[in-house]
Amino acid sequence: MMPLKKILSEILACKICEAQLPHGARPVLQFHPKARILIAGQAPGRKVHDSGVPFDDASGDRLRDWMGVTREVFYDAGKIAILPMGFCYPGSGASGDLPPRPECAIAWREQLLGSLKQLEVTLVLGRYAQGYHMNTANLQVTETVRAWRTYWPKVIPLPHPSPRNNLWIRRNPWFEAELLPALRKRVAEVLWQEPG
Repeated sequence: MMPLKKILSEILACKICEAQLPHGARPVLQFHPKARILIAGQAPGRKVHDSGVPFDDASGDRLRDWMGVTREVFYDAGKIAILPMGFCYPGSGASGDLPPRPECAIAWREQLLGSLKQLEVTLVLGRYAQGYHMNTANLQVTETVRAWRTYWPKVIPLPHPSPRNNLWIRRNPWFEAELLPALRKRVAEVLWQEPG
């Protein structure tokens, strides 16, 4: 296996699927092997593609609120790793952003996940990440998230925090009433406990 520094350098220079990316390749992730929380997302949006900072948008504001963390904590790579299923913005389609490019996970994901030796909890956002990390490709996001206690405390399925999901959140009041308080408590426990 390649040294982690070389892997990260190769990821940042990756052009595997550039021909299919309407805005070009610009891998966006946050990674440190000591991270205790992993955010497994889908793919950067246009604003994140432009800034190069993961979740530097309205989705990130909502996700930080869900987790109960500040921007300073959220962007501390030694605490929180952020690995979308696709590292580059895939472009937009008729109903929002396109799915993450599959080449990215095939090329890089296992190498990075294998380097997270102190990982305590994985937050799995949206259908594509849930299909990969939880083997729930045949389930709807609502079914997977509603069954969150099944995966607790190591894996926590969440809907994508995009403002496009406002209606989903309104239709599923149990999410804010039950899951989010438990999520905030779990995140705080993991962030502030002494490493084992």
